[in-house]
Amino acid sequence: MLASPRAPSYVARAMATYRVLVSDPISPKGVEALAASPDIEVDVRTGISFDAKAGKPTDEFLSLIGDYDGLVVRSETKVTPAVFAAAKKLKAIGRAGVGVDNIDRQAANAHGVIVMNTPTGNTISTAEHAFTLMLSTARNIAPAHAAVLAGDFKAARKAYQGIELNGKRLAVIGMGRIGAEFAKRAQAFNMQVVAYDPFLTQTRADELKVELADSPDAALAGADVVTLHVPLTDQTRHVLNTERLALMNRGALVVNCARGGLIDEDALKAAIDSGHIAGCALDVFETEPPAADHPLFSLDKHVAFTPHLGASTNEAQENVGIQVAEQLRDFFTTGEIRNAINMPSLDAAALAEIGPYLDLASALGRLLAKLGPENPDSLRVSYHGPLAKKDTALVSRKTLTALLEAARPDGQVNIVNAPAVAADMGLDLVESTINAQTEYAELLVAELRKDGTRFRVAGTIIGRSPRIVEIDRLYVDTNIAGHFLIVRNDDRPGIVGAVGTLLGNAGQNIANLSLARNKSQGNALTIIEVDAPLSEELMTGIRGIPGVIHATGVTL
Repeated sequence: MLASPRAPSYVARAMATYRVLVSDPISPKGVEALAASPDIEVDVRTGISFDAKAGKPTDEFLSLIGDYDGLVVRSETKVTPAVFAAAKKLKAIGRAGVGVDNIDRQAANAHGVIVMNTPTGNTISTAEHAFTLMLSTARNIAPAHAAVLAGDFKAARKAYQGIELNGKRLAVIGMGRIGAEFAKRAQAFNMQVVAYDPFLTQTRADELKVELADSPDAALAGADVVTLHVPLTDQTRHVLNTERLALMNRGALVVNCARGGLIDEDALKAAIDSGHIAGCALDVFETEPPAADHPLFSLDKHVAFTPHLGASTNEAQENVGIQVAEQLRDFFTTGEIRNAINMPSLDAAALAEIGPYLDLASALGRLLAKLGPENPDSLRVSYHGPLAKKDTALVSRKTLTALLEAARPDGQVNIVNAPAVAADMGLDLVESTINAQTEYAELLVAELRKDGTRFRVAGTIIGRSPRIVEIDRLYVDTNIAGHFLIVRNDDRPGIVGAVGTLLGNAGQNIANLSLARNKSQGNALTIIEVDAPLSEELMTGIRGIPGVIHATGVTL
């Protein structure tokens, strides 16, 4: 196990609300940005998180992590299920970089921890490095350099004839930010670019001036160079294999600055030995560090290898350090969620736009849990009016979370793991936008469905105040927070008065009252806001009033 003396807090504040551990090196400016908040205390403890020989987190790290609300990592720290199990207070992890394969995503979801990365901070550095490797491999820069240093100047001139990239066909697998930047540079070299990405639309491909392929095979067919810019997943592992290498033109080059494991390295070596592939440029490997006798290291032409340097520039390291620090700081202090990989993001602009609806969504979810059917089949969240055009994914998640929290009051449900909990319960979440006009400019509707029956509640923003305006299709008007008595009763005189008398006799003051009538069914709905929770004795008395069909005490 790696040992480390107890390091002092970067900023120690007795009244700090949150503690954040930085377990991998990031830019000092990033640490300063995080520690600038008076609500955050930062500890920098690098080099203690993972025992590479044992292949597991250190005991020291596991004993420390339970004290922290936030964690900042790069690639050295492996956030395994054991880490999540020990991190009882952990709410968010910030990854200074793009790849998050060192963070167990399933465990993060199960423990309700938000995982954020920094997809833009090292975009240019990685694209430039990948492009540099392509040029170096095409022109034999690495072996020619070594030959010159060895005194073989004349022999090297004959041995290391290069490949011209002008007019060559380039396949870009993964057309995100880095892939797009690589494509721009390739076009400046007059390369013909074809791209595959499952999320790349024809419109976006046209904007980037690239040919859109509908599969990796289509992109690689007839390609002279391939560059990979996708994450490592079960679906992308060995995306470049024997069959796909065979689709490329004879004498093609392979470039990988994304993740080791995207290429079947044995297949690549065999394709190079056969002469079908001319060479490769790798910044990443299936096993890192690679063995000194790695088969590809025996190649002497059209090769370039670097030790995972894609994001290793002064600018990139500073950028990702500052970016991850600002993201964690803003999450803890303002509720902003940026670049989250396991839940909808919500930046400052979106937060200002839909923020009031987040509180309303929570109230509607809690109300459904009290009034709706037990063990429902689905939760439908619908948006009416201009609200339907906004980014409402987090609003739906808030509604679901509040509903499940009421069903599981053990604290094991939060906004991150709510979809997984719902799936385990057999509850479907359905979102919809509706153009039909309502009584309100904007309307948020939450509806539970079970065996063909439906129960819905709805709310809106009036001025700046969130209001509940509908319960089971009866129009009401009440606050979203407080203690409420909700009574369904026969629509006849005297019942509301009898309820009020019991409340008065119990010392309950009425803060607000809303009535709704269903004349066709001969019943009414009464919502009374009171100053304190209602006792079970009082509720029994109210339910015993003649004409009361159903009565529920609710705290929102």
